[in-house]
Amino acid sequence: MELGLELQPLNLPADNERPIVIAGPCSAETEEQVMTTARQLKELGCHNFRAGVWKPRTKPGGFEGHGEQALPWLQRVKAETGMNVATEVATPQHVELALKYDVDILWVGARTSANPFAVQALADALRGVDKPVLVKNPVNPDLELWIGAIQRLNAAGVRRLGAVHRGFSSYDRKIYRNLPMWQIPIELRRRYPNLPLLNDPSHIGGRRELIAPLAQQAMDLGFDGLLVESHCSPDEAWSDARQQVTPEVLDYILSLLVIRDQRVSTEGIRQLRHQIDELDNQLMDLLAKRMRVCREIGQYKKEHNMTVLQTKRYSEILAKRGAQGAQCGMSADFVANVFEHIHEESVRQQIEIVNQ
Repeated sequence: MELGLELQPLNLPADNERPIVIAGPCSAETEEQVMTTARQLKELGCHNFRAGVWKPRTKPGGFEGHGEQALPWLQRVKAETGMNVATEVATPQHVELALKYDVDILWVGARTSANPFAVQALADALRGVDKPVLVKNPVNPDLELWIGAIQRLNAAGVRRLGAVHRGFSSYDRKIYRNLPMWQIPIELRRRYPNLPLLNDPSHIGGRRELIAPLAQQAMDLGFDGLLVESHCSPDEAWSDARQQVTPEVLDYILSLLVIRDQRVSTEGIRQLRHQIDELDNQLMDLLAKRMRVCREIGQYKKEHNMTVLQTKRYSEILAKRGAQGAQCGMSADFVANVFEHIHEESVRQQIEIVNQ
């Protein structure tokens, strides 16, 4: 049984025409860099400023943040611009220092959210704290692990919670730095419709030219806001230079966003949804008939002492159906994934018959 969440609003300011935006450099490098970026963002209407203070990298040797030394810079941003300030925390000591310097928004990074022990330690440190806490998805595509991190913080009394979709790591070379795998945050939203959901297009894309289309896709899917990296001189950034944009470019990206109204009545698409329901019923009938034939094949294999898995036949199905899908305007990968699941269920049922 899924645990519910006791939530309160994040209460983060946003313009009427824009979603919640938390923007700023990947890392707080120097006081001058932090203040210059913050002033530029403030002039362009940003209300929430982010900067990484602790920056452990995948491998040692790179810039890993100034730690406590940089927290007074965030205090100065807050005092001089009036913006909320946000930073990542990964240990109870980070939490203690962030609270000491009155950081307004905390977020839990992807590497931390993948570790229930680390999340529980943060939850214990945050017990009774009334500040927004955002939880990035784990590096691996595991929805239950993401939900578990959110639940641990909520169980410790953190009520102003939000989730951040930053994509998922993959070993293969790909367009994105981290695969979006949109179905995972969509399922999170289905289970917890009241949990604020933000998108991190900087970490998903890994390249500044991908920020705009990713941000728009997030808005099209009903996300509540963006956590995005912006630097006064992005090409000179000490970390993740390729995925940061200037405040001016960020403002331009935000100005082009089309925000969909989720409150519009669905009356106009009711008939189309009815058609979808009918087609889904037909699909289920066809699947049931297909499984019946598969069971008959299983019986034949049992009688003739044949192995259940016939790899040549399986490869033929995937190739043929993938090509058919492409001809019908569908992604070949999508069709292949569908038939992989169908084949998996067919094999399961045939194994039951063979072993009876």
